[in-house]
Amino acid sequence: MKEQTIFEIIHNMDKVTNNLIIQWNKMFNEDLGVSHILVLGHLKQSGRSRPSDIARALGLTPPTLTHLSEKLVRKKLAIRIIDESDRRIIYLGITDKGVEMVNRANQEGQALRRNLFEKLTDEERQQLLKIYEKLNASQ
Repeated sequence: MKEQTIFEIIHNMDKVTNNLIIQWNKMFNEDLGVSHILVLGHLKQSGRSRPSDIARALGLTPPTLTHLSEKLVRKKLAIRIIDESDRRIIYLGITDKGVEMVNRANQEGQALRRNLFEKLTDEERQQLLKIYEKLNASQ
């Protein structure tokens, strides 16, 4: 495959992703970014977690996670939990309000993607599905 074609594929994938993020940010009017929702999603799925573990799992730096978690705690979407056996260890946990926020963000994200993929024909969606399955199987 020509290098130019690979570049065009990557460039167009990035444009689609960036446009979805921009649309989601406009639609999801909660003064939260995608990274905040990713942190809440991690907490919802994994339960209370040490900030360093969250940062590692999401590919974020510890200072970035600290900044994100400050806002989540301030908005009462997450709480800090002190370890009973070692008070130096602090976990981050999700609140009921945080779970509701993640659920709503996921619903709105799904609606955006559904709207995007509805622009494709059934045949194009099947081709795209096969391409993504092949790429996922090769990793």
